[in-house]
Parts: sequence; C-alpha cells; structure tokens
Amino acid sequence: MTKEFKTLDDFLGTHFIYTYDNGWEYEWYAKNDHTVDYRIHGGMVAGRWVKDQEANIVMLTPGIYKVAWTEPTGTDVALDFLPNENKLNGTIFFPKWVQDHPEITVTFQNEHIDLMEQSREKYATYPKLVVPEFAHITYMGDAGQNNEDVISEAPYSGLPDEIRDGKYFDENYHRVNK
Repeated sequence: MTKEFKTLDDFLGTHFIYTYDNGWEYEWYAKNDHTVDYRIHGGMVAGRWVKDQEANIVMLTPGIYKVAWTEPTGTDVALDFLPNENKLNGTIFFPKWVQDHPEITVTFQNEHIDLMEQSREKYATYPKLVVPEFAHITYMGDAGQNNEDVISEAPYSGLPDEIRDGKYFDENYHRVNK
C-alpha cells in the first residue's frame, strides 16, 4: 500500500500488522470510526483475538492517529499510529490478573466476555503491568470499512506472512480460503 495518510478517512478501513521492539506481533484493523478488530500473533497473550472492540479513534494532526480503549479484561490500550513513517507507539496497561493468568485471555474474546468479566472481579487488578513500546508497521492494507473478512478466524502460525505475501486476501480484500 502506497497511500499517504492525511485525514481520518484515510486511516479508517486500514489493516495493519506491526511488531513491537520487544518482539510481540499484532494485527489490527480500524474497522470504522468507533470499532477495531485485532489478532495477537506474538507476546504474552499470543493467540487472543477480538472483533468489534469499541474504541476512541481520532486524528491528532494530519497523518497521526490515536486509538484508545478498555477491554472487558480491564486491560487499557493506547496506540499512536504514524503510518506515513511505518511507526506506531503503543502502551498496554495489563491488570495484575492478566499478567498472572494470561492463558485465560488467549481465546476469541467475543465468545467469552462473561469469563473475562468474572476473572477481572475474581483476581487482583493492581499493580498494572505497563508495557510501553515502539513498533514497526510491517504491513498496511486498504480493507475498507466494516469488512468482516479482515479479522475472521483465530491467529495461527504463519498467518501474518500469508497476509504480507498476498496469499490471504483476494483483490477485493476478501479471504481466499474460507
């Protein structure tokens, strides 16, 4: 993708893969002006995936975007995207229980909201594990807004490479192998 990002509309509908400096790999989609989908391919909660996460999405200045949300787990996330520079800065605020029991969150969250909320109440939430990291964007695709094919299955080994190699989506940004 060789688009120059200037407006919020340029950002919305974009599909990203990025790797944090600590090695954690994430896949993230600006589904629309208030919703994001994502899959986690590496790091403490690799294997987790989420659809329709409500988020605050704003343009700070042309080409620079801030996205923030709170998950049902109690995890807070703040991401600053600089797509014209292939950079991102993210801070994840993991509750103590997620640090101690990350395996509980490694699932398709949408089917386990009750478990996330129960765990948040059952286990300690403080002190939070704060993970501030820079990331390099390794893929950007123009998926269009509200494309349900972008994040539509659990993460698996090699998936980010299939996407980067052009083997996962067709020319209309729909999954090839459903």
